[in-house]
Amino acid sequence: LVICDHSFFSTKTKQQEIVLSFKQGKYFNKGVGTRDYNPKQMAIREKVFNTIISCFKRHGAETIDTPVFELKETLTGKYGEDSKLIYDLKDQGGELLSLRYDLTVPFARYLAMNKITNIKRYHIAKVYRRDNPAMTRGRYREFYQCDFDIAGQYDAMIPDAECLKIVYEILSQLDLGDFRIKVNDRRILDGMFAVCGVPDDKFRTICSTVDKLDKMPWEDVKKEMVNEKGLSEEAADQIGEYVSMQGGMDLAERLLQDQKMSQSKQACAGLSDIKLLFSYLQLFQVTDKVVFDLSLARGLDYYTGIIYEAVLSQAGVAPVSTEAQNGPPGEESVSVGSVAGGGRYDGLVGMFDPKGRKVPCVGVSIGIERIFSIMEQKAEASAEKVRTTEVQVMVASAQKNLLEERLKLVTELWNAGIKAEVMYKKNPKLLSQLQHCEESGIPLVAILGEQELKDGVVKLRVVATREEVDICRADLIEEVRRRTSDAS
Repeated sequence: LVICDHSFFSTKTKQQEIVLSFKQGKYFNKGVGTRDYNPKQMAIREKVFNTIISCFKRHGAETIDTPVFELKETLTGKYGEDSKLIYDLKDQGGELLSLRYDLTVPFARYLAMNKITNIKRYHIAKVYRRDNPAMTRGRYREFYQCDFDIAGQYDAMIPDAECLKIVYEILSQLDLGDFRIKVNDRRILDGMFAVCGVPDDKFRTICSTVDKLDKMPWEDVKKEMVNEKGLSEEAADQIGEYVSMQGGMDLAERLLQDQKMSQSKQACAGLSDIKLLFSYLQLFQVTDKVVFDLSLARGLDYYTGIIYEAVLSQAGVAPVSTEAQNGPPGEESVSVGSVAGGGRYDGLVGMFDPKGRKVPCVGVSIGIERIFSIMEQKAEASAEKVRTTEVQVMVASAQKNLLEERLKLVTELWNAGIKAEVMYKKNPKLLSQLQHCEESGIPLVAILGEQELKDGVVKLRVVATREEVDICRADLIEEVRRRTSDAS
C-alpha cells in the first residue's frame, strides 16, 4: 500500500535526518511523525494496555478487529474539518481507499454490515492522521487508540454514565496525577447556538471553533468566529457568556430556568439528560472528578448527544505551552492535554445501513499515546528499574562442563510453565551469570555444581539478598513458584 505523501521524503535534508535518528538509536522524525519503541518503552506500554484491558473486561466488554484501511467513502464526511487529516492511499486502479482515522467509524460500519443491534465491545488498534506531530505532547501520525463502546437501545444515560466510570477507573489506576472529566451535550451546544443567533448552516463550523477553547484564549476564538466564519459580533459575545460556565447538576438546573436556553427544546432535552447523568455518576461515586463545562464541543460531526473529555490538570509534567507544542522532539518535559474523550453518536450506524436503521451508540476513546508519554517520563525520573522480561529464574553453573545439566534443568522448568533462561555459552563464568540476573532483574538463580548433582539438590540464590539455600531437585519447581508468587 502506498500512502500519498511523498513530500515527507522530498528533500535530501529530511532523508539525512531520518538516517541520523536511526544511528542515534531513536526514531522520531518530525516530518514523518512516527517512532520506534525500545524494550523498556514496550514494557511500560504493555503494563498500561493490561490496566486498560482489565478495566474493559471488568465491565463486560468483548473485543473485535477491523481492517486498517476502509473505502474512502466510508470515512468521508464523518469528521468535520478534521477530514483533511485522513490519509488517502495511492490510486492504483480500483477502489479508492483510506487509512482509518479512528476506530469509531469502522465500528459503526461493522455494526451495519453485520446487522448487529447491541454489543459492548472494546478495540485496541493503530489509527493514522496527517496531523502536525509533536513528540513532547505524545502526538504522532501513527498511534494506538483504545476504544470502549456500548451499542443498543437502552434507558437514557445509564451506558453513558458507565463510560465515564471507566475513564475514572483507568486514570485513577494508572496514577497519572489529578484529572477532570468535562461533560457537555451536543443538543445543549446546538440549542445555545440557536438562541444566540447562529445560522443553522454555521452550527458545525462554529462548533469546531468553540472546540479550540482548550488551546486558544477566548479573544482568538471570537476573532475566528467573526473574521473567518462570518458570525456577528453580538452572537459571538452571547456564546462567550455561556461557554465560560462550569458546574454540576446545579448548573443544569439553572440553565433550564435561563430565559434564552429554556426557549430551545433541544437544549432542554440535553440539560435534563445532564441532570440524570449526574444522578447516576453520584451512585458510581465519580462526581468529584466530573464537571459540566459548556465550552466542551469536540469537533467530530457524528456526535448527537452527551460528549465528554478527560484532561490532566496535574501529572508531574509541564503544562501545555506554545513552546511544548511547537518545540523540537527531544525536549525533556512532556506536556499533555486531553487523555480521553468520547460521546453519544446515535446516527452513525444508520449512515451505513441500506435502510437507514439506527443503532444508538455511546463510547469513549483513551488517548493512549499521551498516557505513554507521561508514564515514560515518570519511569525516567524514577530510580525504579523497569523490567523488560518476565524471567523468574536463571539456570547457572558453578563449574565447567555442565552445559547438558543446565539444559536438562531449564527444560524441566519450561515444561512446568516456569519462565527461565540459560546463558548461550558452554562454560560461562558464574560471576557473568549473576551479573546478568542483576542487570535484567531476574529474581532467582538455580545454580548447579558437581556437589549439587551428587546430592540431588539445586542451590537456589535470591539475587536481591544474595541468600542461598539448597533445595531438593524434586521440590525446585514448587519453591520457584512459591517465591516468585510471594514477590509479585
